[in-house]
Amino acid sequence: MAMYIRVKRIKTTYFIRCDPTETILDIKEKLHVLIEQPVINQRLILVGTGEVLEDSKTLADQKVENDAVVALTLRKDDNEFEEVNIVRPNDFYQSRDGDGGNW
Repeated sequence: MAMYIRVKRIKTTYFIRCDPTETILDIKEKLHVLIEQPVINQRLILVGTGEVLEDSKTLADQKVENDAVVALTLRKDDNEFEEVNIVRPNDFYQSRDGDGGNW
């Protein structure tokens, strides 16, 4: 069964079509094509729980559901990963403030 996840980094959102049986590594390989960053330099974090998603586990294993928001962070020069940085637009869907800000 196909599903979509929203992968966010700074001001960019990638909508990734995937299947619950795909691994996090599979998702990183799809992102590699889009962002030209090796999978080893990518970290995916489930927004809401803050859980770092493990490459060898499937989306279903880690309870990533359809329309989930996942943060993408990249490895910096010092070999550490950057902090989650998702910029929420000021003037975009002001009414979303009432729903708890599920970004």
